[in-house]
Amino acid sequence: MSIRHGLLALLSGGPRYGYQLRVEFEASTGATWPLNIGQVYTTLSRLERDGLVAPGGADEQGRAVYAITEAGRAELDRWFATPVAQGDRPRDELSIKIAMAVAGAGAGVDVADVIHTQRMATMRALRDLTQAKRSAKGGLAERLVLDSLIFKAEAEQRWLDHCEAVANEKLPREKKA
Repeated sequence: MSIRHGLLALLSGGPRYGYQLRVEFEASTGATWPLNIGQVYTTLSRLERDGLVAPGGADEQGRAVYAITEAGRAELDRWFATPVAQGDRPRDELSIKIAMAVAGAGAGVDVADVIHTQRMATMRALRDLTQAKRSAKGGLAERLVLDSLIFKAEAEQRWLDHCEAVANEKLPREKKA
């Protein structure tokens, strides 16, 4: 998700000021994507430049509020209607690291150690995410984000098990753990 589209989605619920957008964005993502206020205002400036939001005056405390425009709603509708392609996601550093460890196994890289180190980190992350889900107060949006991260961590654990099994079958005996 881009910050741009996240802010448009929040503004589709009504005009908001910058700090309010930051707080709601973080709450909606389960605080897994922290924003600094500078990112919010830079993004709002670009959205305004592109005609997707318009300044909506000031609230009762004098804070500048922004509102989504018709062009912004059309952009948001396009974004929601477009599936996220696998190629649009960032590269998976972990799979690249494991592949490089396997490729470098003859050069003294202990693949089992690389996998074990990642497994321990993933287990800690899974524990932390589960705890965050138990104490979450952000509502359905936060819960769904945390569920997604938990499912990804569980899938990563299964993938690491698979990597370990394949590495144990294929690597020379002296490189097995």
